[in-house]
Amino acid sequence: MGKLTGKNALITGGTTGIGYATARLFIEEGARVAITGQHAGRVAEAGATLGPQAVAIRADVTSSKDMADVAARLKTEFGGLDIVFANAGIALPKTIGDVDDANIDDQVAVNFKGVIYTVQKMLPLLRKPASIILTSTAMTERGIAGMSVYAATKAAVRSLARTLSAELVPRGIRVNVLSPGLTQTPIYGKLGLSEQAVQEWAGQLLANVPARRLAQPDEIAKAALFLASSDSSYLAGENVLVDGGMATV
Repeated sequence: MGKLTGKNALITGGTTGIGYATARLFIEEGARVAITGQHAGRVAEAGATLGPQAVAIRADVTSSKDMADVAARLKTEFGGLDIVFANAGIALPKTIGDVDDANIDDQVAVNFKGVIYTVQKMLPLLRKPASIILTSTAMTERGIAGMSVYAATKAAVRSLARTLSAELVPRGIRVNVLSPGLTQTPIYGKLGLSEQAVQEWAGQLLANVPARRLAQPDEIAKAALFLASSDSSYLAGENVLVDGGMATV
């Protein structure tokens, strides 16, 4: 019997990277999993490869209506949820002098508002006990040049976990944060930088990582499994760093 046998989970940003690896692991551990993503093609492809235990839904986490529609569909298909992994996020690095309205608005919308809409709309579906996992970043613990807005939105997510825990623990719902360090995911290809610039930037950051390598999505997924399962039943409002020592060593 798997650690998540009989459980239902939602993972936003579940078509690639950490979200997809986590969906795959949750299914291996016995869960039924719904994933969301914005790109219809990637949603369909991920749903097909994950198999019959997966439900793939195109949805934009920045849209309250989209997330309400996801909740309505999952109420019909799953009946209820036991795990919500609010994982969708974007990183748009700019030095503070170059930050503009679009850079701020886009990151706040996905990284912060998207988390709020996800939790808010799924809350009526959550059964007791339940686990909510919010994705932040190790960059909230260590300043990285050019990541001011991104890190600030993820610090807001860290704070949100504390206040949500105070509100939801009495209802049997645990809220914790998963903070990955540098991870080999497609997010680096979406930074708006050339491949050479991405490699140079990543190389500079890796100099600050004692492990001297990027994490693999499967390694982050294992931490998500811990937070989703009863193994972490006494954790609430906690921040789990999976960063190769970047923030603490």
